Amino acid sequence: AMATAGPRSFSAAEVRARCAQGACLVSCRRRLYDLSGFVRLHPGGEQLLRRRAGTDVSAALDGPPHRHSENARRWLEQYYVGDIEPGDEQVPPRGRTGTGGTRAVGEPGVYPASPGCLRRWVQVNKGCGDLVDWQKPLLWQVGYLGEKYDEWVHQPVDRPIRLFHSDFLEFLSKTAWYVVFMVWTPVVLYLSWVSYTSLAQGNTRLFSSFTTEYSIPVHKYYFPFIFLLGMILWSLLEYLIHRFVFHMKPPASNYYLITLHFLLHGQHHKSPFDSSRLVFPPVPASLVIGFFYGVLRLLLPEVLGLSIFVGGLCGYVIYDMMHYYLHYGSPKKGTYLYGLKAYHVKHHFEHQKSGSFGISTRFWDYPFRTLIPEETFKKEE
Repeated sequence: AMATAGPRSFSAAEVRARCAQGACLVSCRRRLYDLSGFVRLHPGGEQLLRRRAGTDVSAALDGPPHRHSENARRWLEQYYVGDIEPGDEQVPPRGRTGTGGTRAVGEPGVYPASPGCLRRWVQVNKGCGDLVDWQKPLLWQVGYLGEKYDEWVHQPVDRPIRLFHSDFLEFLSKTAWYVVFMVWTPVVLYLSWVSYTSLAQGNTRLFSSFTTEYSIPVHKYYFPFIFLLGMILWSLLEYLIHRFVFHMKPPASNYYLITLHFLLHGQHHKSPFDSSRLVFPPVPASLVIGFFYGVLRLLLPEVLGLSIFVGGLCGYVIYDMMHYYLHYGSPKKGTYLYGLKAYHVKHHFEHQKSGSFGISTRFWDYPFRTLIPEETFKKEE
């Protein structure tokens, strides 16, 4: 039998040279990770990781300011490239001490016995990763995972997912973010014009189907407020669908419900940075959007229902664009979007089932009591 090659060893000098060339290498104890491909996606911002290039991040993983979850530590293992040579005490010029709990690779004491750094670490391509064959479409495999599905789907990986055998269906299941904007923005603009000009005719009245004496006229000046109401109703619908449909827990014995869950949302939690699966493809989206339009047509006068609908459609487009940005954008620290990005990433890595169901806004997490609590750290004596 052929001997299996062990992990590669890196000297502090080699780490220093790679960091000088723009790579982002960090260590945890003696294990070395190349985060060059992840820096733009890091919830704390690219610059935070860049500042820690060439350092040991054992203490930083345990916080403050943020205590990294087990999924975050498991995620880190995907970028493992080898081990730091023992006893190498060269200090890379980019390494820093006393900032954010990091030390330069090679500095004495660089491998502290951090209890969190290697706590239950798992190489993603082993263990749970072997429950499916990644070389084949996953959609028809996940239903067989049974009771293991819920844990497996909430252990995120950094790799693309193929759902279907058919290339055509696979194509329809993927979408670039700008396609959503290009398809639906003209629809929003056109329907907004139709709604406003229809209201301007002065023929729209509330309760006219029940009484003509007490019906209420709906003037064209009301359109912006009706449009805004549609956006607010969308934000509520976004929360409810995300919480009660996308995060339903399918019975372990039901192959079809597990498959449906993975198709609707599980695939996004398994591979949260698959850029082709972060927004809703226009073809299936049109079916869902058409359904809600039909409901509003049944419940409200035609023009009033259309006005609310177009506001909701605008809210949906903003939601999809924001969702993509929360995964791939790099908002400035201290801004609203920076906090929202950190909040959403916590949903993916730590609070998948218990909170943070609002995406474009945290508003509905407050009344429904699903807000993720702020982390607290005991002060050192």
